[in-house]
Amino acid sequence: MKKVLLALSLSALTWAQPAAAPAKVMTIPSYKSLKFGPAPEIKIPDIPMFTLANGMKVYLLENHELPLVSGFALVRTGNLFDPKDKIGLAELTGTVMRSGGTKSKTGEQLDEQLENVAASVETSIGESNGRIGFSALKENVDDVLAIFQDVMQNAEFRQDKLDLAKQQLRSSISRRNDDPGDILNRNFAEIVYGRDNPYGWRMEYEHIDNIKRDDLIAFYKRYFFPANMILAVQGDFATADMRAKIEKLFGSWSAKQEPVPAFPPVTAKPSPGVYLATKNDVTQTNFSFGHLGGELKDPNYPALSVMADILGGGFSSRLFKNVRTKLGLAYSVSGGWGATYDHPGLFQVSGSTKSQSTVDTIQAAQSEVNRIRTTEVTDQELDTAKQSVLNSFVFFFDSPSKTLSRLMTYEYYGYPKDFIFQYQKGVQATTKADVLRVAKQYLKPEDIAIVAVGKPADFVKPLTTLGPVKEIDLSISEPKKAPAASSDSASLARGRSLIQKAQQAVGGADKLAAVKDFTQSVEAALTTPQGSLKAQQTNQWMRSGAFRQTQQLPFGKIQAYYDGKTNWLASPQGVMEMPPPVLRQMQGEKMRVFFELMLADRNPEWTVNAVAENAVEISSKQGDRVRIDFDSSGLPAKYSYQSMGMQGPTAVVSTPSDYREVSGIRLPHKVVIEQGGQKFAEATVSEWKLNSGLTAEELSKKP
Repeated sequence: MKKVLLALSLSALTWAQPAAAPAKVMTIPSYKSLKFGPAPEIKIPDIPMFTLANGMKVYLLENHELPLVSGFALVRTGNLFDPKDKIGLAELTGTVMRSGGTKSKTGEQLDEQLENVAASVETSIGESNGRIGFSALKENVDDVLAIFQDVMQNAEFRQDKLDLAKQQLRSSISRRNDDPGDILNRNFAEIVYGRDNPYGWRMEYEHIDNIKRDDLIAFYKRYFFPANMILAVQGDFATADMRAKIEKLFGSWSAKQEPVPAFPPVTAKPSPGVYLATKNDVTQTNFSFGHLGGELKDPNYPALSVMADILGGGFSSRLFKNVRTKLGLAYSVSGGWGATYDHPGLFQVSGSTKSQSTVDTIQAAQSEVNRIRTTEVTDQELDTAKQSVLNSFVFFFDSPSKTLSRLMTYEYYGYPKDFIFQYQKGVQATTKADVLRVAKQYLKPEDIAIVAVGKPADFVKPLTTLGPVKEIDLSISEPKKAPAASSDSASLARGRSLIQKAQQAVGGADKLAAVKDFTQSVEAALTTPQGSLKAQQTNQWMRSGAFRQTQQLPFGKIQAYYDGKTNWLASPQGVMEMPPPVLRQMQGEKMRVFFELMLADRNPEWTVNAVAENAVEISSKQGDRVRIDFDSSGLPAKYSYQSMGMQGPTAVVSTPSDYREVSGIRLPHKVVIEQGGQKFAEATVSEWKLNSGLTAEELSKKP
């Protein structure tokens, strides 16, 4: 009651207060009333340059704002020089050059030394240049420069780091169809550039397998020599002092090679048409259309960049305002005129939309391309685009490191030092007539390739509305397998003898043949790049060929079914047909079922060949192979095979142990699995159930 009275008293006091004066309303000016002055004038400092006696060009730029020093060397090389059968060689060389350490220190020792002083030394090789960079506090620059020089001149390319880098590339290949955006960009570039030249080559497992340590060493020696690189250093130093350091470190480097040839030209011919990459696990379509673009040195590039900004350069572009905002068709949409320093880039309009509006969205975007080719843009569009392009210039030179990097890039590709100012003048001089002229001249509807990644079953209008459709093959070629072991009548007879000895060791062929189905329950500890995790797995098999695998992982349940004809994969994301890599793994799992292997001599589709005194190789007509090493009693002691693992194709060694009798058959209850020479899993079988009456209907039932 007291609380109520208090509340009433407070209420009365509130009403008794005099009325407050009306609050003043703050008026916020419209953004349209904002006035901007001209962009700051760009001033490029005079950067001292000198050339060492060995041909290395060196640029030094003092910057005393912070006690830091950084630098990089540009090396005239790139993956455009990859041999056709060893795609990835340049990338691997750039990676292992640093991770593999030097002749005197391992990569880990370099890591520790650099981390202790908050410094870095990194290497990489891209499409048309190699780069070695460093950064350091001023007080540690001598030590870091010494490491930089050591990596540049004495890279060791240790085998274990090459193996790791190759495995990482294999992993990227195995996952390249996971993201629809990656699928789109990769295939669009390959279609426009063509697959028969370095600009459109695709890295496959077999290319990675072809690359050896000697290849990296040879590639390094061919391109990493003083006369083939430009070194730039900027930071808190005195030019004379830094020059003396550079001359001392690199002046005696005497490596020489023949001049590096020009990069291969782009020879692609137009590949117009409609291309579809079917991806049934998505609810939207990613698309691109376009053709070859141009080079930065094209006199019309300034007008083309203004045209591209009007078409699809940002929030004020026609594609954004009309296709996304007005029509509401696209989640995202943009377009640009791609130009590079030394070869044509790509003219590309890209976007994403819900599956149902795929065709309408592409047609709407095409109409904007046609409109900019046939009608002059407005004064407002021209002014906005020119200001957008011109105002971005300041960000090209807003730090000494950016300034130095850009000027070194001009030097590397043979552009004049004042190229950016020539471009700036070209943009300022661009007119509406210029935009229309270059759009008509350079945008060629007859050459346009349209690429869509999505689920065609959900398209309201078929993609054939745009023209005949060519299906993009998303399969990933498996690496070539080593040839099967040679065989003759004697080795085949010996192989049968070893398998039959194994049959007797585990309980007898008749008991093995009497097993019509099994359920195996497994608890596993997995070792992954992200750390260890626990998993529970249930394998169910029927002699008729049905095989089901269920895995309970921390992030959810994964179930898979395969019977030789049908298959499906169920995850927290839903049920779908198995992707090809998963299907290949499942086929291999089914072949390696214990009861299948132990009766391999009775399978007319398989060959059992002795490859050692106590080892056989079992081969299927489909090309799958398993090697089994037996112990002295005949029990399987090791299985060796190739499988599609989490990191792509990998060599697997499975070591069974703890054999116990189940229904008269000795079955393993522990297995240690290695992938690529590293421990991957340790599994314990908690239960075997034989002949429990499983049915195909039961195993094939989707969750």
